[in-house]
Formats: sequence, C-alpha cells, structure tokens
Amino acid sequence: MKRAILLLIFIPSLCLSQKKQASEFGYRHLQMTFQSDTVDILIKSKKGEEEVKKPIFFFCEGSLPQPLIKTAGEMTYGVYPFKIPEDLLTNFHMVIISKPYIPLIADKSELGANLMYFEETGRVPDGYQERNHLDYYVKRNIEVINYLQALPWVEDSQLVVSGHSQGSSVAAQMAYESEKVTHLIYSAGNPFGRIMNIIGEGRRHETDSLPRAERTFNWWKRIVSDSSNLHPPNGGDSNKNVYDFSKNMMDELLSLDIPVLVTFGTLDYNTPFNDYLRIETIRKGKSNFTFRAYIGTEHNFFYLNSDGTKNYDIFTWDEVAMYWTSWMLEHSK
Repeated sequence: MKRAILLLIFIPSLCLSQKKQASEFGYRHLQMTFQSDTVDILIKSKKGEEEVKKPIFFFCEGSLPQPLIKTAGEMTYGVYPFKIPEDLLTNFHMVIISKPYIPLIADKSELGANLMYFEETGRVPDGYQERNHLDYYVKRNIEVINYLQALPWVEDSQLVVSGHSQGSSVAAQMAYESEKVTHLIYSAGNPFGRIMNIIGEGRRHETDSLPRAERTFNWWKRIVSDSSNLHPPNGGDSNKNVYDFSKNMMDELLSLDIPVLVTFGTLDYNTPFNDYLRIETIRKGKSNFTFRAYIGTEHNFFYLNSDGTKNYDIFTWDEVAMYWTSWMLEHSK
C-alpha cells in the first residue's frame, strides 16, 4: 500500500470537538445502501443554506483506509486536505463518502500508522479489501449521486467531480461513465496508471546494487498473473487494487468533452505523463482541458527542502483549492 499518498489529510484543523456525531463537526450525515453495504455520506454546506438548492461538488479521496472524521483528543483533523473556500460553499454542497467497512469517526488513539484503521488482527477489514478497487468505487459513487440528485436541495443540472491521487482515477472513470458529470478536476493523477508512478520512483532512487525498477517489473508480472485477487497475504493493497488503478486512462480522458482541470506538482512522478496528456489535447484540438502545474511541489503540493524532505512550513493545498474554485466558477458561466 502506498503510504505517502494522503499525507496532507493528517494536518489538523483548528476545530475543537469530541468524537460524537458528524453534525457536531459541521457535516450532515446521510446513509444509503449499495450492494448490501451501508454507505456513509458527509455533506458540507454553507451555514444556514443547508436546504438551499445547489449543485454538488463531489470529492473522491485517495487510497488510505482512514475514517473521514479523525480526532486527537479535543483536536479534529481536516476531512478535506484543504481549507474549503467560501466561494465553493456559496455555490455548491460538498460531498465526500467514507471508505467501505471503515468507521466514519475515530480517534487517533484507535488508529494505526498514518491514521489508518486496523482490526484487532492488525489488518484492515476484509470487507474493505474486497471493495477497495476502481470498479466498486465508480459504481458506488454513481449510485450515491443518483440518490443525492433526487433530494430537494440538490440542483442536478451541474455536477463537479474531483479527485486527488487514487481518487483522480475514480473521478475520471465516473466522468467517462456518467453523463451527469459536467466538470472534472483531475488532481495528481497519472493518465498511464499508478504503476508508472511506482516505476518512476524506483528509477529515481535505484542504484546498480539496488535495481528497484527491475524489482517493480517483476512484482507487476505477479500482479498481472493474478489480477483479480482481493486478499493480499501480507496486507497492503490487493492485486486487483493495483491492477485497476494502473489502468491507462488516456483514451477515457481524451474522449471527454466537458470542462476538465488537470492539476499536479512538477516534482511528482506523474509529471511527464500529465505533460503528454497536454500534448495530446493540443494535437487533437481539445480546448476543454485546462492544465495547472505547481512548479517545485510534489504529490501533495509540498515544496521540498534541499535534502529532499518535504517543507511543511509552506502549505500550498489551500492555493490549489482556491484555483479549483475560480476555475469552476469561470467554467460554470
């Protein structure tokens, strides 16, 4: 399992609260059933405008099995990796969905490394492993959208779907499969699939005595030979998870005619592939794509120190969210 993907979610907000109900954290909590599974849905609305009819801004989270609401005593971590811009709440209801078989709310003392949820066995729940793949997330999310758009306070003429890291693949596939999606934000994704990020990281750090990329190719062969396996023997991501999220999505992305925003940090391993996507949009004359590269930042938009470590003193995610908002408002006219 890639442990570095959602580091930003660990940054706490200034909200103080005990672990109680989602409403005490400023969220509405809805539930629905999908394939016999209970799906927890959090909605963030502008205070006092919860019943005002607005479109949905749907955020697909990344890869880690974390509760959406995480506390550390009286401190609460941010549900989103950014401070929500006021203009976003003025124009949209924000929606995020919990991971399958992961509790909605948990305290840091109940969680393991990287704020991940584990059972007493020290493993993530089997129910999570069996559903932690692209097909499940896309079908579930589309059903959630169908459910929400039937509610009286949801405007269904516009639907913005966004995703970061693993969530970018989910968001892109949703946009490809559902005509209800009117805008796509594709953030820190790799159009050629996750495996290319892993190989790129190996190439950057390998030596003659440690051929990391070659080991990744051998690992990939094992993944492909058993690509439907949902139960990894030593924890981590299943073969199906890695195989699904290593899908080449260039054709799906290039087939879209809706407004698409692509954001990424230029020090991320996905940079050459997002640049290639841009080359192809120019070649094909697709004016519906906007590209925004954050120069000198990595996967989660942190700058790097001279020794290669992340500079946590400069928080760029809020700037990214502000740009998302201005782009959406410009392309909603």
